[in-house]
Amino acid sequence: MAVQANITGKVVLITGATNGIGKAAAEALAGQGAVVIVAGRNKARVETVVDGIRARGGDARGAVADLSLQADVREMAAQVLAKYDRLDVLLNNAGAIFNRRIESGDGIEMTFALNHLSYFLLTNLLLPLLKDTAARCGEARVINVSSDAHQMVRGGLNFDDLQNRRRYMGWIAYGQSKLANVLFTRELARRLDGSGVTANALHPGAVASGFAANNTSPMYALFKLARPFMKTPEQGAQTLIYLASSPDVRGVTGRYFADSREKRPSAAALDDAAARRLWEISEEMVRVGAAV
Repeated sequence: MAVQANITGKVVLITGATNGIGKAAAEALAGQGAVVIVAGRNKARVETVVDGIRARGGDARGAVADLSLQADVREMAAQVLAKYDRLDVLLNNAGAIFNRRIESGDGIEMTFALNHLSYFLLTNLLLPLLKDTAARCGEARVINVSSDAHQMVRGGLNFDDLQNRRRYMGWIAYGQSKLANVLFTRELARRLDGSGVTANALHPGAVASGFAANNTSPMYALFKLARPFMKTPEQGAQTLIYLASSPDVRGVTGRYFADSREKRPSAAALDDAAARRLWEISEEMVRVGAAV
């Protein structure tokens, strides 16, 4: 991996940072000198990660929110805007897979609400601070954790049934949400062109973490059987850390990465018309005017 940039004092917000690759990235970036905002839905777990980073001499702060709920996303964004005068990196990582169809408190299918709309809403709410940071400090970065699971959705997003009401299959809903992550990243990069804020997506690899642990089904049983052959969270976090800190990707935007290298996503993920359509639908679903 290339030599990292000096990120001492830079502010990095990581969602889903109390477990797996999010936690590993938070610990690593704090160890490099960043001020890390550890975001998670469980207050006790957030405090445990923050305390652990501080015990090792790092600078970590906590933020508690259930990101499947738009009110929680808005409240967390408001707190960040009130407390910090810069945001150098927004790392959207929180996500899950659900073996049965459930809806968020906002009445939105949970996979889509958490894995895509939380990225979209939180990013838009924090864009003024990201843009201001880029203007004053030279750059800012948005990093969206996607997955090669997006390649399962070969025909592209089903815009007639984005919430999978007709026929729900957990892995298909997950794959669609990960495709949405790449499409969102491409459209975001296009809209941010010239602002100094970059946006990139990534595949962390198959990681032995708490992923799928919310499911009591054969899905999680199979996942547990495969754990010995998977990456550790520290290994899976390497591409997150690379995109957050490496000078190699300064100014690089709208791309998809795996193993700290650029990778071509699926053809469906390169559909710019679909990316624009998804953006417009997402605006309506979160009832917010885009900041770009």
